[in-house]
Amino acid sequence: MQLTVLPWSASKPGRRLPPWLKRPLPTGDFTHTMRVVAESGVATVCQEARCPNLSECWSKRHATFMILGRKCTRRCHYCAVETARPDPPEADEPQRLADAIAQLRLRHVVLTSVARDDLADEGAGHFARCVETIHKTCPDTTVEVLPADLHARRECLETLCRSRPELYNHNLEMVERLTPRIRPQGGYRRSLDVLRIVKRIDPGMITKSGLMVGLGETKEELHQTFEDLRGVDCDVLTIGQYLQPTLDQHAPVVKYYRPEEFEELGAVARSLGFLSVASGPFVRSSYNAQEVFEESKRRLSQAP
Repeated sequence: MQLTVLPWSASKPGRRLPPWLKRPLPTGDFTHTMRVVAESGVATVCQEARCPNLSECWSKRHATFMILGRKCTRRCHYCAVETARPDPPEADEPQRLADAIAQLRLRHVVLTSVARDDLADEGAGHFARCVETIHKTCPDTTVEVLPADLHARRECLETLCRSRPELYNHNLEMVERLTPRIRPQGGYRRSLDVLRIVKRIDPGMITKSGLMVGLGETKEELHQTFEDLRGVDCDVLTIGQYLQPTLDQHAPVVKYYRPEEFEELGAVARSLGFLSVASGPFVRSSYNAQEVFEESKRRLSQAP
């Protein structure tokens, strides 16, 4: 299924990227990571979402695995993942995933998925089996889950929380005003509810959320969003630059934030009490996830 051509398809061609948005060529263990990922048969959001950090992360043997297939039941106008009728979940995926993580010797892994509104439990059970299999196969690896909103259904969130991930991540993505137009099948308040309910289910769970900037939001709206996240006891925040996957089928970039503006946003967020804040042009929800998780654990252990 092809994405519907949107009103912004006739907008001006994308501007040349500013110099701070250029990335280095692959080095280190890039080829090894690519081989292990290919042999596992498990998708990565690095590839499917055309992440600009792929070369850097794969060179460090970092990868964010995307379970439950490569086809999403939702159509978000910032995302490069294909929208189509998904295939049934693959029963052997949890073990194939765990084996790949073992080969890469990952200490921390981020596990995300497409939205699976077609499944009765929206994929929560399969997600939980993946987490449990990773813990069994790789007992020293910490697991960060990054699922869709699961419609904030408590029973689905409980299923996933019972698998004992070390961190529960759910992205708010953007400010409230822009959500209905750019993320029409999601919901700003629903995503806040996800984070709120997860904390009620497991008060000790570290929760995390991510935002993209450059879609036309104001700084005042961003500050309000930071406060909304702290209002549901969200512990960790990532802030990064939105980059348009295609020129004709995705929301355009309204602004490229300068590095100093990311520093300012990060300072504002930290002043509100987040355990950890990562803010920068190339920051994505899973970028340097291990370091962010370890900082959060350290800060949490130091809390009175």
